[in-house]
Amino acid sequence: MAYQQQQPQGPAPESRAVDARVLWSGGVATALVVALIALVGVVVFRGVFGIPILAPEGEGVWGDASTIGLMVAAAAAALLAVALVHLLLLSTPRALSFFSWIVGLATVVAGVAPFATDAALDSKLASALINVVVGFAILGLVAGVARSAAARAGRAA
Repeated sequence: MAYQQQQPQGPAPESRAVDARVLWSGGVATALVVALIALVGVVVFRGVFGIPILAPEGEGVWGDASTIGLMVAAAAAALLAVALVHLLLLSTPRALSFFSWIVGLATVVAGVAPFATDAALDSKLASALINVVVGFAILGLVAGVARSAAARAGRAA
């Protein structure tokens, strides 16, 4: 009886290669986009609807230093998401599924967090909406960039 070597069945193992340049340049672009989303949210809610979000009404349409803080926090969250997806792509099967769950749950927390404050209801709603839109933007943009970075690395291999 001759010994036959068995070949593995099913698809080839997932490639762990990631084009880091594509991933991080897309991540920096995402950080810029979500910082601008935060700014637009503050301008719309404070300027158009007169909702005192992040600062007392007397601070004007642009708010105060906390507007910059919100923009920086949104950008930092995007860069943290890029670091997370990079780690997941290199180490985890079905990385984008885990990434989607993690960012989705973090977005829920960010959307609910304003309701734990003693701010007026309209301020809570406006803050929650800004946080959720930022979270969805991070989820969609970073996941798309991650797919591109993994596909480019797969073609280069």
